Amino acid sequence: MTVAASLPAARYGPLPETVRRALPMMPAVLALVSAPPVGAGSVTPADVVSVALAVWCTVRLLRERERPLTPEAALVLGAPVVGIAVAAVTSLDADASLLGFVRYLQLFVLVPAAMVLLLRDGRDFRLVAWVVVALAVVQGVIGVRQYQTGTGASYVGQNIRAVGTFGPQDVMGMANLVSYGFVVAVALALALAPRASRRQRCTALGAAAVLMPPLVLSFSRGAWIATASVCGAVLFLAGVRRAVAVLIGGFGVGSQLVAEWVDSIGRLAAGPDRSVTDRYTLWDAALGIWREHPVIGVGLKGFPAHRDSHASLALSSASDTAGAGSGFRRQPLLSPHNMYLLVLSEQGLTGLVALAGSWAAMLVLALRRLVSARPHGLDAGCGLIAVGLLVWQAVDFLYADIGGPSTVMTALVLGLAAWWALADAGSVRGSVSRALPKSAGPAELDPPLGHTCFESGVLAR
Repeated sequence: MTVAASLPAARYGPLPETVRRALPMMPAVLALVSAPPVGAGSVTPADVVSVALAVWCTVRLLRERERPLTPEAALVLGAPVVGIAVAAVTSLDADASLLGFVRYLQLFVLVPAAMVLLLRDGRDFRLVAWVVVALAVVQGVIGVRQYQTGTGASYVGQNIRAVGTFGPQDVMGMANLVSYGFVVAVALALALAPRASRRQRCTALGAAAVLMPPLVLSFSRGAWIATASVCGAVLFLAGVRRAVAVLIGGFGVGSQLVAEWVDSIGRLAAGPDRSVTDRYTLWDAALGIWREHPVIGVGLKGFPAHRDSHASLALSSASDTAGAGSGFRRQPLLSPHNMYLLVLSEQGLTGLVALAGSWAAMLVLALRRLVSARPHGLDAGCGLIAVGLLVWQAVDFLYADIGGPSTVMTALVLGLAAWWALADAGSVRGSVSRALPKSAGPAELDPPLGHTCFESGVLAR
């Protein structure tokens, strides 16, 4: 019996066959994330399309009366609803809480669940991953051009900050997208099988090299720290020998470029600006709010109303934004710029345990599936990408929170990770079994991470 025949077949009922028709809409959602903001409203085209996808999947679920999500997936993805609902019901500002409830539900429940339903196998996963890389390269090129021509967002008195098409009101948008693309590109390069074409490896590593300069020129310390952390984790999981061979000998990414990147980070980090003081003051304010409302917080979108009564005089009332095609503007500081502290202050321990617990469970399940990828014939390359994106987001949330057009990208990234961690094993296994030749035997099964990954000791059993 062949390996392909021995592996359990994916469950392709009427729902997956119908839902998969919406997959071409995913690149459209990703492209809309990069669209310049329209007007002063907080709802973006990407929000509209992403919610439409989630609603469409819900309607199909009700019509087909299928249950494609496993109980484990439903529990992990649905856990954040507990804290969100409690904070919304107990809030004194019903209108603001309702908006916050919809926003959190969209980003952390509906869109990730829709991704789990839309992605059939590893090929669909890689399609979306490559689209992320392509969009990151486009935004990165625009950002580098902004730095060179002095048409970026204002930074230390000069219009040199690379923000892409996101504008100065969402200065973290390009940094986040470029970071996602960099993580995916590195994971793709390391996850390619030894027999993969040199063109694929060169494309992935070339994209990673192109994304280094705009990542530096985003002047985002949080993005740098998160990206450095993920690179270490991905290299460790992929195996030291594979990592060295690919990054140094396999493609020849010059040490000079890396040295310049590190040197740039050191120069910029040595001169903290006013935003650093504001950030620490906001963190203290969030902790003060939580101490007074430790269990359920002050309600969704309640941080701005309680900020001033808990912040010191060192806090600015707003931050200055300018450049990148926009005039001078004072932007209110409406969040602590730390996702965990934002949830803690607005949803209390109930919300933080539910939301962070969901992410932690997702990471554990993703790592467990990655560890067992080779013995079970799974596409471990997708697992390396998913784990890398999850680790990046977990670290970045120490310095950032949700907000702006790029927030939808965060939901899509969590959806990619959720598919790997929570999707039915048959779907995750499907791409490998269909890719094998009919005469393939157990000895010929060569998943993307190859032997090196499991010889490193991290994934060995």
